[in-house]
Amino acid sequence: MPQLIVLPNEQLCPDGALIEAKPGVSICDTLLEHGIEIEHACEKACACTTCHVVVREGYESLDPAEELEEDMLDKAWGLEPASRLSCQAIVKDQDLVIEIPKYTINLASEQH
Repeated sequence: MPQLIVLPNEQLCPDGALIEAKPGVSICDTLLEHGIEIEHACEKACACTTCHVVVREGYESLDPAEELEEDMLDKAWGLEPASRLSCQAIVKDQDLVIEIPKYTINLASEQH
């Protein structure tokens, strides 16, 4: 089973995490199932950027982002070439290393 390696995030996962990830499940759902409370203000409908992650390793194993996701990512804080919305990125059979950015753009609750 692939591993999801979460780099340390001061608020959500201070020590980082190593998670067994089920293929076919989104990165967002995998994080939530393992107690990492990543924001998902739009309830995983690809309508915000609060679940933005940067895929540091294994990016090429993910299906390419669809146009709607690309449009949303353009609004994400700290956008990088390997950025994805975790609600749209589905784990395949390869290990992934992800970083949850320090900030999100959420009109309801800015994290600063």
